[in-house]
Amino acid sequence: MNFLNKQLLQVDENSSLDLSRRQFLQASAVGGGLMIGCGIIAFTPSTLAGEASPVFNAFVKITADNKVIVAIKHMDMGQGVSTGLATVIAEELGARWEQVGFEFAPADAKRYNNVFWGPMQGTGGSSSIANSWLQLRTAGAAAREMLQAAAAAEWKVPAVEVKIVNGIISHGKHSSELGALAAKAATLATPQQPHLKDPKDFQLIGKAAPRKDSFTKTNGTAVYTQDIQLPGMLTALVAYPPQYFGKVKKLDATKAKAAPGVIAVVEIPRGVAVVAENFWAANKARKLLVIDWDLSACETRGSDALYAESHTQADKAGHIVKNTGDAPANLKSAKNIIEAKYELPYLAHSPIEPMNCVIKIDKTQAEIWAASQMPTIDQNEVAAVAGLKPEQIKINSLFAGGSFGRRACASDYVVDAAHIAKQIPGRAVKMVWAREDEFLNARFRPMAVHHIRGAVAADGALVWQHHAVAPSILRGTPFEGMVKGAVDGTVVEGIEDMHYAINHLQVQGSELAVKLPTLWWRSVGHSGNAFVVETFVDQLAKAAKKDPMIFRRELLASEPRALGVLNLVVEKAEWKKPMPAGVARGISVHKSFGTWVAQVAEVRINADKTFKVERVVCAVDCGVAVNPDVIRAQMEGGIGMGLSAALGEAITLKNGVVEQTNLHQYQLMRIASMPKVEVHIVPSAEAPSGVGEPGLPPIAGAVANALFAATGKPVTKLPIGNKV
Repeated sequence: MNFLNKQLLQVDENSSLDLSRRQFLQASAVGGGLMIGCGIIAFTPSTLAGEASPVFNAFVKITADNKVIVAIKHMDMGQGVSTGLATVIAEELGARWEQVGFEFAPADAKRYNNVFWGPMQGTGGSSSIANSWLQLRTAGAAAREMLQAAAAAEWKVPAVEVKIVNGIISHGKHSSELGALAAKAATLATPQQPHLKDPKDFQLIGKAAPRKDSFTKTNGTAVYTQDIQLPGMLTALVAYPPQYFGKVKKLDATKAKAAPGVIAVVEIPRGVAVVAENFWAANKARKLLVIDWDLSACETRGSDALYAESHTQADKAGHIVKNTGDAPANLKSAKNIIEAKYELPYLAHSPIEPMNCVIKIDKTQAEIWAASQMPTIDQNEVAAVAGLKPEQIKINSLFAGGSFGRRACASDYVVDAAHIAKQIPGRAVKMVWAREDEFLNARFRPMAVHHIRGAVAADGALVWQHHAVAPSILRGTPFEGMVKGAVDGTVVEGIEDMHYAINHLQVQGSELAVKLPTLWWRSVGHSGNAFVVETFVDQLAKAAKKDPMIFRRELLASEPRALGVLNLVVEKAEWKKPMPAGVARGISVHKSFGTWVAQVAEVRINADKTFKVERVVCAVDCGVAVNPDVIRAQMEGGIGMGLSAALGEAITLKNGVVEQTNLHQYQLMRIASMPKVEVHIVPSAEAPSGVGEPGLPPIAGAVANALFAATGKPVTKLPIGNKV
């Protein structure tokens, strides 16, 4: 057993060695079994932590043996920021890609703030690359100039003549690896305005460099919260009320406390926690709790009632958020008015890794091991629970097995863990949610209802009156200050800022009050609003007797980047080429988070009226393409997630209770239903924008428009199901 890395497996000499699949893979990798053909140095946060390396700035360390370590200030939930951000630093520094590694930055809003959001560290809104672009280029360039200055002093040559290419510092006959001069260079003054590379000289940016997280994720060494094992660590499971906002009225924990392996049963504000020696002991004991719940503050309406109330509200006047021309007056005089009423369901995030957190609290500090999209918010929340200052809360950021917004601005699971650990002082506690707990505590993408009336006037002018009704996402969160005016902007985003040249456009919004927690879900309001806008555009195109592609081209004539993705997707999808019998085609174009995406969906309709999405062609303009492979992966992932929601996902309520308790009742799309996806990137010199979210919004509209083209019947309700 000498080949086993005991520190990696986190076992001691007295532990029984019961290898999990992950541990087996880890052991195999250490033994060399999985190392064949790998030319990439696998640096992980766990192997880099604590290395005494010369620090150039908040983002760059260089070891004596030539490892360039980049601090990643954003959470990597699979979207590839650990690769993208490292690429930006490596480019400006002049490093070889093979020598670059990364570690997750600590929670520190002063050094690692999201520059778009102010004094807060966070990941979301497809902002990671966009907000870090100049910040990290400057950090990498500063480190480069410090190394050049150190080499110049050593070799007695002008610093401006020293070059760093592919990780080698050189001048004439002199050359050096980065590590040899790192210690000296790190002592020099940091340039405040270093010279940035001309984009024409980029060697890494724009190239498909291998991802930095792929190797560790495939050999099992990537560390997620569930992998954390600490000496004396306990496991906690919480019994939550059957509805959100429920509270404990009466508790009998006698049998649970007497169960084998149970250390304690503790009440917390949102439920009752069983703390035990391991998961299975806690899980068995939790079932022995007898709890009488107070559900007086909970929702009592079902889905049908909520939709009915939303439609009633949508029939009334809402708050006007956009008013161009005079839509009401023109509708009064218009002939052939098009009316559409849309319904979109609540959606769950359903990340592959349910929420979890490891935390240890004592009198002077607390330490957390978790994946967090908003670590400095978690710091403040835990500090309040523990009676400590935020700077006394240390957060060890880890990989996340998905999030899609669930780990953002919703520290409920971290706060629950803190309440538990506070009652077990000095011992690490791992709070775990099973999949059922994930659904029970879900914060949903809001349901929505849209009423639209539109027309094509005799003179060709377009009229569009739109009322969107949905629960607020921002209210009751640390981001409530973002609400400007009477309506949460997430209700109408992608509608009131649509880029189509509509002559007479009026957009209204209303918030629906529901006692159910909501949260941003991948692409937030755009996730459903793009479907509504794009399908109604096709209805207008039909009324105007125009090809929906040509119709969009005319309406986007003043938007060159929109035309860029539209023209590219039309070319690659061969839009003008006739489709085979039984196959229909739909198109959709949408901008979100600064990125334009156009998609064409090809849908085969079978004789029994079932259908299958066979092919999706996607064009994206996200500015400078830092890593094309990551961009393609994110477009593919967004299309898959958006298609899953469009075809089958829905959260429903009965008497206020969520009916879906696990994945057998929540219809995530299976692999066999995933279409062939082609992604094409528009070359651009614009500053990079996001790709984690913008690939999702267009797909539902593209599929629905294909079905509309085939049947003549508009799709106005999601999920679509599997039949036309």
